This record gives sequence, C-alpha cells and structure tokens, in this order.
Amino acid sequence: MNIYVSNLSFNTSDVELNELFAQFGTVNSAKVIMDRESGRSRGFGFVEMASDEEGKDAMLGLNNKEVEGRAMSVSVAKEREERTGGGGGSRGGGYSNNRSSGGGGGYSNNRNSGGGGGGNRW
Repeated sequence: MNIYVSNLSFNTSDVELNELFAQFGTVNSAKVIMDRESGRSRGFGFVEMASDEEGKDAMLGLNNKEVEGRAMSVSVAKEREERTGGGGGSRGGGYSNNRSSGGGGGYSNNRNSGGGGGGNRW
C-alpha cells in the first residue's frame, strides 16, 4: 500500500520516516520529497507498506501524530497523474487591480463582440 504523509517536520529524514512506519509492519520504501533547488525537505513524503493491512494500521496509528512539533497527516496516496510536456502560454482575462481596466477576455460566439468584458470592479 502506498501512503502519502504530509505536514512533516523539515528535519525528518527518509530513515526517520521509515522507523515511524516500521512499528506497524514491513516498510518497502520511505521517501521524504526534497526541493530540487535548495535540497531541503518539502514537508511531505511517501511510504510503501508491504500489505494493505499494515498500511491501514499505520494510517490509524500515525495520522495526526505529533512529530517534532507538527501533527502529520497520513492518507492513501493517489495514483500519480501523467504529466504532459509543453509550456503554459497565456491565460488571458482575469482580474486587474487597475480600477479603470474592468477585467478582460472571456469567450463569446459573437464575432462583433471581441470577447467578454468586465465592467468596472468598483
């Protein structure tokens, strides 16, 4: 069973995460996710337990348990979604802090309208 663990102390290591979960059964892997830029913990990780029963026991025993001053959250990990490559492009429209601009963009099927419009926010 793959388990998602969040709200970890930034000092928690892979070994410490493994030790926490080993109380409940066989840990196949324990990984604290690190920031690529800084090399510091991002405060969450994943643990893979040998069986669903051990995983459920660990979730019950460790969810909201305080470790180094932080109550960690433990839940079943969701399957990782496929990531698509490519860049974002413009999102357009949206909110502007400029009182006179009124927003923008939007979608309209009317060729003459030129898109939605916002009106003044104030």
